[in-house]
Amino acid sequence: MEFEYTPEQVQLRRAVRDFASREILPHVMEWDEAQQFPAAVVKKLGELGYMGSIFPEDLGGAGLGYVEYSIIIEELARVDGSVAIILAAHTSLCGNHIFKAGTGEQKRHYIPKLASGEWLGCWSLTEPEAGSDAAGTRSTAVRDGSDWIVNGSKTFTTNAHYADVCVGMAVTARGAQQHGISAFIFDKDTPGYRTGKKENKLGLRASATGEVIFTNCRLPENKLLGKEGDGFIDSLKILDGGRISISALSIGMAQGAYDAALKYAKIRKQFGRPISEFQAIQNKLVDMATAIDASRLLTYRAATMLDAGKRVTKESAMAKLFSSEAAVRIADEAVQIHGGYGFIKDYPVEKFYRDVKLCTIGEGTSEIQRLVIARQLLKD
Repeated sequence: MEFEYTPEQVQLRRAVRDFASREILPHVMEWDEAQQFPAAVVKKLGELGYMGSIFPEDLGGAGLGYVEYSIIIEELARVDGSVAIILAAHTSLCGNHIFKAGTGEQKRHYIPKLASGEWLGCWSLTEPEAGSDAAGTRSTAVRDGSDWIVNGSKTFTTNAHYADVCVGMAVTARGAQQHGISAFIFDKDTPGYRTGKKENKLGLRASATGEVIFTNCRLPENKLLGKEGDGFIDSLKILDGGRISISALSIGMAQGAYDAALKYAKIRKQFGRPISEFQAIQNKLVDMATAIDASRLLTYRAATMLDAGKRVTKESAMAKLFSSEAAVRIADEAVQIHGGYGFIKDYPVEKFYRDVKLCTIGEGTSEIQRLVIARQLLKD
């Protein structure tokens, strides 16, 4: 077992950290307060190759693996979770679904533009009445000659209002349940395709989340993504990688909150000495640091296995479950260490506290992760 980063991975971490400190950190609270989508930064991420990190070079990607991709997500989230989740939804959900399930023609058409950041992607599975029960999808796609007519709506779609490309799921055979859902590619200028309400969120406010609506969308056969009826099955495979994304997102925000708490504890004085000298504070910092390390080990194990071509349903769910719940606790303790100052926006822990909760909900709630893990355990 290897627990060291390669020199190239160390350099990648340093490069992303420098970029985040220079291009993102000065604007974090401004974007959060205004709910401003950081379009210019997203373009720069594309120019640097980060938007297409996991795609091969012959399709315009960087040719990296999920370990490197996780490093990118973690370092961005350490400064701003909003930017990290924009990239995650674009790369590991939308782009990766097209890369994994698409035809050669679809890959050649979409992946280079998504990898470069010229186009932004979103991925729509959740519906108002089909969240954890994603198999309960109500959006429909009906054949009309050689075309498909799609009707329905999706909710909680990251990047919805800024995406050029959307991968969306719809029922093509109602009686087939999970095997009756298919995936389709929607270009933003598809007639009948539009976005709806943009959500006013607790956290990650610079990331746009909202509705995608299909009204008699006519799609040619070449917009079917994967085999008819395999959309939901393919989505579960895509979510294996997506959960590694959320785990890395959790680690990044937990690290940011911990760093802020450690720095504050060293300079904040009470009773004539820094609070870092008090055992109660030291115990909190120890538990935070230990949980971050444990989260990383779970996450990079799953990423390494995925890069090796192994199935990681159990491992990615374990990583997401542990990392997301640990990150919530760490952000909470970071606020506690700051005392009253942790409750005001002059200090970064207030934002980490708001942002990190999404990690226990998005791409499968903690309850769903436990269900996924239990099923895998009982299969053994």
